[in-house]
Amino acid sequence: MPVLRWIRRNLIVIAGLLTLAYMILPNVVVMVFSFNKPNGRFNYAWQQFSLDAWKDPCGVADLCGSLSLSLQIAFWATLGATALGTAVAFALVRYRFRARGAISSLIFLPMAMPEVVMAASLLTLFLNMGAQLGFWTVLIAHIMFCLSFVVTAVKARVMSMDPRLEEAARDLYAGPVQTFVRVTLPIAAPGIAAGALLAFALSFDDFIITNFNAGSTVTFPMFVWGSAQRGTPVQINVIGTAMFIIAVTMVLVGQVIASRRKNNARP
Repeated sequence: MPVLRWIRRNLIVIAGLLTLAYMILPNVVVMVFSFNKPNGRFNYAWQQFSLDAWKDPCGVADLCGSLSLSLQIAFWATLGATALGTAVAFALVRYRFRARGAISSLIFLPMAMPEVVMAASLLTLFLNMGAQLGFWTVLIAHIMFCLSFVVTAVKARVMSMDPRLEEAARDLYAGPVQTFVRVTLPIAAPGIAAGALLAFALSFDDFIITNFNAGSTVTFPMFVWGSAQRGTPVQINVIGTAMFIIAVTMVLVGQVIASRRKNNARP
């Protein structure tokens, strides 16, 4: 039958579209319910179209405060993890030293370890050190588990770099700093940017490790979890929708810029 032949011919495309729809469906539900006006506390059933939550996204007490705190932690965790992860990735790829294989394995250990085990271990460490649980303990924990993802992204990029480009720069009398700034860093930039974006997303979204080590500090994921016990306000859907739109816009802008650069590079 023609229909079956068409399905066999486009099976991979169909599977890809279905997978994409499955991934986007929860975001669509969040977006739709950001325009809902529930009768009670729970925003789980559609009642009436309304823009009230969009007009006042900070109308729920402590929501924007927790969001601001999560953004601050994610920013500083991304900065710290990216700086350390980039240095570690270059060291693992470019230098030969004792126990390099063991160190490389230990770097990736947090990616394989269950989050609840890591959270409990960090809590034990902080308590034994006498540290006051709060902003700084959460930040240290986030840098620690984001570091592995940054190293993975940057290491893959550094390994694919052509060393002859740096040798050519040195042949043209460029110093070590100038070679790094003008040649090495621009080539490694996509991997560094990918690691930084991944670290930001992981830090902002983390709940388990944060919940163990936050003390009285309340981040946005913790606020969402606490609100779900009493009734989910529509403003949470508004914040989620806004973040989804910003993320998609950034990806589309990046794709457009990359496409234009590729077209300009063609002879």
